[in-house]
Amino acid sequence: METKRTIIPVASGKGGVGKSVFAANLSIALASLGHSTVAVDLDLGGSNLYTCLGLPNKYPGIGDFLKAGNIRFEELIVPTGIPNLKFLPGDGKTPFMANISYNQRITLLKELKNISARYVILDLGAGTVFNTLTFFGLAYKGMIVTSFETSSVMNFIMFLRNFIFRVISNVVRHNREALNILISAFQQPMGTGSLTVSYLLDKIADIDPKLANRVRETCNCYRPRIVFNMGDHPDELNVLEKLDNTIRQGLSIAADHFGFIFYDDMVRKAAKRKEILIRQYPDSIASQNIGHIARRVTRVWDRSLGSSGVHLIEDTQRHYEMWYGGK
Repeated sequence: METKRTIIPVASGKGGVGKSVFAANLSIALASLGHSTVAVDLDLGGSNLYTCLGLPNKYPGIGDFLKAGNIRFEELIVPTGIPNLKFLPGDGKTPFMANISYNQRITLLKELKNISARYVILDLGAGTVFNTLTFFGLAYKGMIVTSFETSSVMNFIMFLRNFIFRVISNVVRHNREALNILISAFQQPMGTGSLTVSYLLDKIADIDPKLANRVRETCNCYRPRIVFNMGDHPDELNVLEKLDNTIRQGLSIAADHFGFIFYDDMVRKAAKRKEILIRQYPDSIASQNIGHIARRVTRVWDRSLGSSGVHLIEDTQRHYEMWYGGK
């Protein structure tokens, strides 16, 4: 019986990049590999993961748990009809849950950490509201889904920027002077050249060197993993070096390039027909790509990944030649 639990938050800097479709089908792919999996809809205020899993919106969920107060959390987790896969609904039947209180967040975080499954996939809301940033911090390794559109890339970098700001804020929150410096710095326009994590660490170190070291150690624990969705060609990955430099120089963290999913019209077709992509169209390239990412999760999720960009480029080129003959 499986005893280890891996929580994987799935986020995106903006909507429309296929985050929920990816989260649902990744959950199914992990379950099909024989692992107990729970797909959790944490897009509070816009829960629709059930549609990607082919389920009706008839079950009580997280919204009911937080509002009613007399529901056992584990009773909300329902079977999906797919072997090894269960589902935890969001707020589909309980509206106005987008802005939950601090105490509700703490309660929810505690319950999420206790879900009994090998893999717990959290489909978070798009963007950078506090709920999303908090839930993304549930694990040191979370996935960020982005397309190659300039606005999408900029928004996922903004998501990381705000997430690191949130992490640093939590570490320094008891030092009012350091917190004020942090708030003042992050109110500057994004184009301000001096606003980097390194710059903030220097400012904090002027006040409290030990606190600055604690911030640095905490930030170093986080290693986000990027999944590029709706790609057309491996050459789009030529941006990786520039992305790495931007993230490293601006945020003082490293990110792993974890997956590439080719654009596939079957995704749209499945959505229109309310079908489950990876089950109805298992041989489609998007399904194959997601299945490949799921296998990578089971093999290397807990490892330190070196040269992830080089590996992804080689992997994507191989898949491209396999499907399109390298044209």
